[in-house]
Amino acid sequence: MASSDGAVDDASRIRREIEALKNERSDIDRQISDLETQLRGLQSKTEVVHNDGLAAHGLSPDLIYRHSRHLMLPSFGVQGQSKLSKSSVLVVGAGGLGSPALLYLAACGLGKIGIVDHDVVELNNLHRQVIHSEEYIGSPKVESAAAACLKINSTVLITKHQEALRTTNALDIVSKYDIVIDATDNAPSRYLINDCCVVLGKPLVSGAAIGMEGQLTVYNYKGGPCYRCLFPLPPPTTACQRCSDSGVLGVVPGIIGCLQALEAIKIASSVGEPLSGRMLLLDSLSTKIRIVKIRGRSSQCEVCGENSFFTPQHFKGFDYEKFTQTPLSVAPVKLSLLTPDFRITAKEYKQRIVQGEAHVLVDVRPEHHFKIVSLPNALNIPLTMIEQRVGDISSALKEKQPNSSGSSPHLYVVCRRGNDSQRAVQLLHKLGFVAARDIIGGIESWAREVDPKFPTY
Repeated sequence: MASSDGAVDDASRIRREIEALKNERSDIDRQISDLETQLRGLQSKTEVVHNDGLAAHGLSPDLIYRHSRHLMLPSFGVQGQSKLSKSSVLVVGAGGLGSPALLYLAACGLGKIGIVDHDVVELNNLHRQVIHSEEYIGSPKVESAAAACLKINSTVLITKHQEALRTTNALDIVSKYDIVIDATDNAPSRYLINDCCVVLGKPLVSGAAIGMEGQLTVYNYKGGPCYRCLFPLPPPTTACQRCSDSGVLGVVPGIIGCLQALEAIKIASSVGEPLSGRMLLLDSLSTKIRIVKIRGRSSQCEVCGENSFFTPQHFKGFDYEKFTQTPLSVAPVKLSLLTPDFRITAKEYKQRIVQGEAHVLVDVRPEHHFKIVSLPNALNIPLTMIEQRVGDISSALKEKQPNSSGSSPHLYVVCRRGNDSQRAVQLLHKLGFVAARDIIGGIESWAREVDPKFPTY
């Protein structure tokens, strides 16, 4: 027993030391970043160009060597690279899309990159957010992303905006950059970023990736359409999926993010034909890429139309969460559809198991979710199949019926986070299972309150 207690104490001590070292590393990275920025500013002021041939494009010998493969391209060359070095790009979101975009933008020789993200690095980010690493888990994404960019190219100026983009700060932040990349994954942010870019006259490179599919286009570029021209009204909330709910194959946002960087580079360097008025659609399962033509700028668009009066003041007062019926926060939505009488906590459910209470637990997650992890003896009936499988529930309850006279077995419902289980209980009540109850917070609550070693996803 004593040795076990000692091991626990040692583990706690090691965790504390790791956390302290992580905090020290973050402080050191910030100091290095600040000093490098100061050094670049001093170098730009003191650098003397001795060759008239260099003065024409402003590229130092080091930059010529670093970007020599760009310079040798007839369609890009010195002119394209020089324009890049004087351009700035803001990337909103340092996640699956923003990660590859930021890495390639840093490598290509942009003059300035801005990173907007209020979140921290988590373990379940790393399969797709390739700019981050295990050592930065728990650290702000902007710090991790900036450090990775500077490791690739210490000459680029990185500005970190460790905050969510809101109507209160967007105009000020976006106004400082030439081009914006939308690497977010929610409806209110897409409308907010689009409207801000229209008001400020900034081209917007928009990408999206979910599941096995992705898409890409450029908005508000040289008379082209904006996001609202295509989607004047937001889609139903049920159609707005996020990676945290629906999943995504890690390489898919990687592909789209790289293409977002490409479009930003083309716009900044005035090279090629940006993807304005067209949309790229990626189907990774069949490895098919289609380019489809999209409608042009709408004269009736509320934001960029001919008679639009959407000013900075209108933007600041616009409620994007209300407009889209979707929260800007990435925190999972918590529904409250049932009265307390028809809900129990994970701890209460654990106690009933210990007491040997006769019951049936129905897990209403999709089958492929159920295969990831499940509670003992759970019966998997997806929410969409409950009406068709009423007989299975009745049979399971009969099997639990005590032989002697006594109370009937109880019926509990669980899901991932406690939302679909409430919907299921409402449906079960209508189908005659009037005593059905849901487990508050789903299997995530079980992991938090009952079994910390229980896997979550």
